Amino acid sequence: MPGFSHFRATLGVLLATLWVASGCDASQSAGKTTDQPQQTATSASTSFSRHGTGHDKKHQSTPREVHLTPAQLEPLSIRVTAVPGGAAADTVKAPANVRFDADRVARVGPRLESKVVAVEADLGDRVEVGDTLAMLDSVALGKAKARYLTATAHYRNTRAAYRRKRDLAGDRIISQAALDESRARYQSARASRRAARAELKLYGLTAAQIEAIDPGDDDTPLSRFALTAPIAGTVQRRDVVTGQTVASSETPFQIVDSSRMWVMLHVAENNAARMRPGLPVSVRVRSLPNRRFAGKTDWVSRALDQDARTLTVRAVVSNADGRLSDGMFGTATVQTAGKKDYALVPADAVQTLDKDQPVVFVPGDESGHFRAVAVTTGDENNGRVEIRQGIDPGDPAVTAGAFDLMSVLTSGSRSAAHGH
Repeated sequence: MPGFSHFRATLGVLLATLWVASGCDASQSAGKTTDQPQQTATSASTSFSRHGTGHDKKHQSTPREVHLTPAQLEPLSIRVTAVPGGAAADTVKAPANVRFDADRVARVGPRLESKVVAVEADLGDRVEVGDTLAMLDSVALGKAKARYLTATAHYRNTRAAYRRKRDLAGDRIISQAALDESRARYQSARASRRAARAELKLYGLTAAQIEAIDPGDDDTPLSRFALTAPIAGTVQRRDVVTGQTVASSETPFQIVDSSRMWVMLHVAENNAARMRPGLPVSVRVRSLPNRRFAGKTDWVSRALDQDARTLTVRAVVSNADGRLSDGMFGTATVQTAGKKDYALVPADAVQTLDKDQPVVFVPGDESGHFRAVAVTTGDENNGRVEIRQGIDPGDPAVTAGAFDLMSVLTSGSRSAAHGH
């Protein structure tokens, strides 16, 4: 590229002249004559914030000023503008992945070992609460139902007998002892029925299902029962076939309601303190680059991931059309509140001096004169950095070409270190 080659050649000349101007022969040349033109007329010069002695580098620091002639300044494309005010922290971007809302997921299985008689729901089927997923047979359930029917029949008989004897006792036809005995048998039968009913509830039968148990229905075995959907949604998993035996610990069906999804954000540590529940979130996934899904944060972890050094934040996102799927990856943008009174500069306008001191170049009193001003930086976002101390909004600063000035500055420091 011709323009880039020209820039490199110009910068090379600047660095070479800096070496000559500051080299070990500089003092000898100055002693031979006093009528030579000043060296700064044809080469860049740098000024140090403090001076060292000879070759003692420990007592030297990087210079803080650069002087360039118009000819040297022209190819460097340095731009000085008044820096705007604002905040870089208006938004935070973070990698994210989509998950099912755990509050809208149901794993469904029998509460006792059963054999599959028929599968009624398949993958992708839409089900409502109470819809049958599969018909099952359980020997244990059949026995429990039989005990319930026996207990119910005994309860009804003892209740009827007790009521008759209570009437007879009122007319003084039977003794009080006979009435007490009948009452005791009735109360025992009632307790046995309640115990049988409670056992059926433990197996997952509802009150209506228990009441519907009919001893006279010879077509339906007592061991037969329906495995039903506890929530409305879509069948996401089906791990059963007819004739399969399913243990009480297994959940062969999974139903999901994907109208609302969770998005798990992995926020960088430097932005962790700005996260809180209730912040607006916009999510874009890789497979749907032209769609944005809106939601809000509803949970912020109290601990950083020890390996990735990120903070996990959960957002709830609407997915009414079902386009989001569990496992998708993308980027989430969180809208945060930020102050609006910081100077904002491009990220490459901030350079580092003396190992770790951030600086921004500002114009000096004359053309071609630039000073490196120590600054305190704040948040960085979308290529902009907050300057919280050092310069104010509206101040002129070098917003393009700071790296070039830094190259001249540091090269001048290296040359001076070899002087004398």
